[in-house]
Amino acid sequence: MHRILLIDDDELLAPPLAAYLQRFDMQLENATRPSVGLARLRAESFDAAILDVMLPEMDGFELCRAIRKDSDVPIIMLTARGEVMDRIVGLELGADDYLPKPFEPRELAVRLQTILRRARSAPTQDAQQLAFDGLQIDLARRQVQRLGQPVELTGTEFELLVLLAREPQKVFDRDQILNRLRGHEADLHTRAVDILVSRLRRKLEPLDCIKTLRNAGYAFAGARV
Repeated sequence: MHRILLIDDDELLAPPLAAYLQRFDMQLENATRPSVGLARLRAESFDAAILDVMLPEMDGFELCRAIRKDSDVPIIMLTARGEVMDRIVGLELGADDYLPKPFEPRELAVRLQTILRRARSAPTQDAQQLAFDGLQIDLARRQVQRLGQPVELTGTEFELLVLLAREPQKVFDRDQILNRLRGHEADLHTRAVDILVSRLRRKLEPLDCIKTLRNAGYAFAGARV
């Protein structure tokens, strides 16, 4: 059973949500204070985390930043009223997905299933690695090396890199990328793709292997070795 940590100060939210997610083989646990949730993520093993934006002690953005300092656990942000800026900030800080409040438990379950599936997906035996000039992508171990040095990527960043690198020079538009990463029809604002690409580019610097094609999308331009 997958362990999920909900960090939300609404004490009435966790019990019914936990009961619902059990149907999907998920064990939801709750921390009402960010400090407690952060300590638990560091001390225990969780498969995903759900962070509310509005929290005591520190907001969800600061908490996401703290988590990303030493963990690539998949993160879903709960954003008040679905504010676009909340979504953008959360993605920039390393969140894998977001869900506006109020939300349907079924939609949360689907999004959790998607990021969990991405996290545990294994490559086929005939394609364990992708090798380019200055960049090595180990699909089996989900590891990336840039100029011989390891690069820490979130689950979504890794999936984006693999999606582009599997088909160098192929142009993917924003909707295609969202649909492929999410696994169903995208309802994310297409600005989310720009943010994910920007995050990935920063981590791959000084390599310049992801190209923007104006009004078309993105393509991987790395040279195979």
